[in-house]
Amino acid sequence: MRNFTSLSVIIACSFLMFSINAASYTSKIKNENSEFENVFEFKNKFVLGTIDAASINSFYAKYPKLKKYQKDVEDLYKKKAYNTIWYDDKNVSEFGALLYHKVGLLEEQGINAEMPYMDLVDDVFNENVSNKLPQIDTELLLSNMYVFYASNVYSGVDAETLKKIGWYLPTKTISYDRILDSLMGDPGRLNKDENLLFSQYYKLQDVLQRYRNIEKKGLWKKIEIDEANFKDLKPLDSGKVIQQIRERLFVVGDLKEDSKSQYYDQEMMDAALKYKKRYGLKLNYTFTKEQIDQMNEPIGNRIRTIMLNMERCRWIPTKLAKADEYVMVNIPSFRLVYVKNGKYDLVSDVFVGTRMTETVIFSGNIDRIVFSPYWYVPTSIIQNELKLKIAEDKNYLADHNMEWNGGHVRQKPGPDNSLGLVKFMFPNPNDIYLHDTPAKSLFEFEKRIFSHGCINVKEAKQLALEILKDNPEWPVDKINQAMSGEKETTCMLKNKIPIYIGYFTAWVNDDGEIGFYPDVYDRDQRLDKLLYSDPVALK
Repeated sequence: MRNFTSLSVIIACSFLMFSINAASYTSKIKNENSEFENVFEFKNKFVLGTIDAASINSFYAKYPKLKKYQKDVEDLYKKKAYNTIWYDDKNVSEFGALLYHKVGLLEEQGINAEMPYMDLVDDVFNENVSNKLPQIDTELLLSNMYVFYASNVYSGVDAETLKKIGWYLPTKTISYDRILDSLMGDPGRLNKDENLLFSQYYKLQDVLQRYRNIEKKGLWKKIEIDEANFKDLKPLDSGKVIQQIRERLFVVGDLKEDSKSQYYDQEMMDAALKYKKRYGLKLNYTFTKEQIDQMNEPIGNRIRTIMLNMERCRWIPTKLAKADEYVMVNIPSFRLVYVKNGKYDLVSDVFVGTRMTETVIFSGNIDRIVFSPYWYVPTSIIQNELKLKIAEDKNYLADHNMEWNGGHVRQKPGPDNSLGLVKFMFPNPNDIYLHDTPAKSLFEFEKRIFSHGCINVKEAKQLALEILKDNPEWPVDKINQAMSGEKETTCMLKNKIPIYIGYFTAWVNDDGEIGFYPDVYDRDQRLDKLLYSDPVALK
């Protein structure tokens, strides 16, 4: 997009006037006046023609590459009673110029897309172009530009495509008319609006800018090691490689200052723990060759990961994160959080399904907690695993506290039950639920993909205690007794608790620290192809 400088002050001032009633954005907008230095007000001397169904059809015959926006644009004008949207008398409105400028900054939103005929839109805002388009063409081009912008920024991949890629969490629907009214009433919302975008989106956007600055300044330097003779790096070690790791830890924010020291000291030990926590690694002070190799991955990979997760945030209805109580599981981080009264009440490690039996991305409502549960062995496990073991050992079922029950196999309650001593049920066609596990040692692994699809929770008992702590019918003693493993006991919840099983390979905490997690099911790779290779995803 071309750079223009004329009348920039007019537009910047107009932007502030539009935003004066939005106190939450005013400070940020004042700091970003320079963002609009290249925007100007264009004076168009032609008379706008009639906007109606016929003129809209004629427009799309003339500009066929915009045909996919036609229905949304038609709906927009119907709701506006076919009045002009982008003109103040004979001039393109200040908001039109601001939106044009934001379209030119889509890369800051983690979006790599360009609208057809954008060169014609550029000409609208180029004071040096004398042969202007008819005003009605300009009007409809700007409406298409708005739908292009709103669909890419506020919606992302459409719901049907999401189902095809296995994303069954609730998605949002947007109203282009209501969003436009909101933005025109308060242009500050172009910078940030948590009613339109999941709050995590803006946190990722801030980190995206930081990482692009690191890339631009050439600060992501390779850590040089002697691969043939490399030994794990530990505290008190010294050498150039320690200095290089220290520099990287400083660049990404795990160290406040870079002392340039080649000695692995206490300051670097503390930074190492911060780094490893952000990457979901075992918390120790040792740097292995695999971890150095991870540090040496191109920064472009990290930037692309952030962009992919910004896209995932576009799919999330904003009301989900504002709920008072919910459980969220993030598969790549192997982490569960229980939010109560709007705050984190519990955080627990989990392990999830293998590559052959992936945990499904979906949502549900926890309606009951079952203590000392039976485990009803799924038919697939009976057919693929259990029958062979029974054939080899006739005492297998008895030795594993199992029994036949109406043609099915179930494991009796007890400490060695595969579901542990408690499970959390949320009816779903995937037969997935949260549960305890006797296999506690599996939580020591960094990459925890071990189950047949269910989510095994390390702090399962504590989760039950937290959920029921305000329920006088279930005091701690009663819960302990119910978890004794003697008999199955069910607690029906008075209020169902929403649960969301999601997939985010990058996540920013409230302190602005980003965590990067393994793409255990190769979903980043598939989404990357969808967004940047497959034309179906381009808005």
